[in-house]
Amino acid sequence: MSDAFQDRENTFEKQFAHDEDLHFKAVARRNKALALWVAEMKKLAQADAEKYAAAFVAAQVGKSDDDVAAALKTDLAHGDIDLSDHRLRNKMDEEMAEATASVRAGK
Repeated sequence: MSDAFQDRENTFEKQFAHDEDLHFKAVARRNKALALWVAEMKKLAQADAEKYAAAFVAAQVGKSDDDVAAALKTDLAHGDIDLSDHRLRNKMDEEMAEATASVRAGK
């Protein structure tokens, strides 16, 4: 009987690790999409936008959604771009849904 419980526990642990990995990838993908969106609003050249996005994603690893939103708002403010919190949060939710679907689909 204990082998069955051990197998079940191992299965749950593997599923949890898999789900966390998918979530991590989805958040990174969302953050990149958000950074590219901000770069577009700031009218950055493509190469600069890619560099900005890569740096942004790296800087946001392990940060909360509130921290990500604050960083984006700060970057937008430096570019003299006014964006409502509501619009930013909607874009974050939209990009997260797309990123999650993409990661789950293996893309």
